[in-house]
Amino acid sequence: MIKILLVCNAGMSTSILVEKMKKEAELKDIESKIWALSSSEARNLEEDVNAVLVAPQLKFALNDIKNMFENTPVDVIDMKIYGTIDGKSALEKAMGMIKK
Repeated sequence: MIKILLVCNAGMSTSILVEKMKKEAELKDIESKIWALSSSEARNLEEDVNAVLVAPQLKFALNDIKNMFENTPVDVIDMKIYGTIDGKSALEKAMGMIKK
């Protein structure tokens, strides 16, 4: 199972993006757990994840978030992907991070 965490300010856009990513994963027969947490909630996460996507508005905190997930690929979601709530592209980005 692939586990993808989105770190955000717990905003509405991120929860919609999570749902679109889940639907895209289902279409591709990818067994996954995709969810979003605020950066403070992510700090206390005890579950291993395969990739962490950071909402663009938290780009300033990227290094702190990378330090929370030392052995996990972490990257910022492209503003265009986030702004258009493009679940397919967000999932492809996460899957690409996992394969590296």
